[in-house]
Amino acid sequence: MRIAESELILNERGAVYHLNLLPEEIASIVITVGDPDRVPAVSKYFDEIDFRQQHREFVTHTGRLGDKKISVVSTGIGTDNIDIVLHELDALVNIDLSKRTVNPQLQSLNIIRVGTCGSLQQGAAPDSFVVSTHGLGIDNLLNFYVHTNNEEEKNILQHFITHTQITGPFAQPYI
Repeated sequence: MRIAESELILNERGAVYHLNLLPEEIASIVITVGDPDRVPAVSKYFDEIDFRQQHREFVTHTGRLGDKKISVVSTGIGTDNIDIVLHELDALVNIDLSKRTVNPQLQSLNIIRVGTCGSLQQGAAPDSFVVSTHGLGIDNLLNFYVHTNNEEEKNILQHFITHTQITGPFAQPYI
C-alpha cells in the first residue's frame, strides 16, 4: 500500500523532510543527542566523517569508528522532536522512499541516547556522568504506542505513582 504524501513528507531531493536524509546517509548505529552542538562534540571521535547534514535543529554526522559506520543525530528539545526523529529514522530503513511503500523486510536500528537531565539526587551535580537503566516519562507520548512493561518496570512505576500521587487519564507515567 502506498503511503500518502501527507503521511510521509519528502523534500525536493526525496529525503525525509525534517532530518533531510536519504537511506544511504544514515548508519544502523545511531547516537542521539539533544543539543545540535553536541553532534560535532561526538563525531570528533570518529576516525572519519563521510557525511554532514543540517535542517533546522536536526544535525547529522555519519562516519566511521574503526570498521563501524555510525551516525550521530541531534533531536532538539522535547518528546515531540524525539518522536519526529525516531519516525524519520524508521522511515529511512523501512520504507522505499521512491515508491512510498513499506519494505518487505523490516530493519532495526541500534539507537544510543546520550544526553543530560535534571537530577533529584544531591550527589549528581550538573555536568556529572550518569548511566541510567530506565527512563521515566510523564508526558504521555509513549502511551500512543503499543508497549509492555516487565515486572521490574511495573514495580518502578507503582513506586513512582505511590510517591507522587500522579495518576488519572491525563497523567499516565511510563518507563
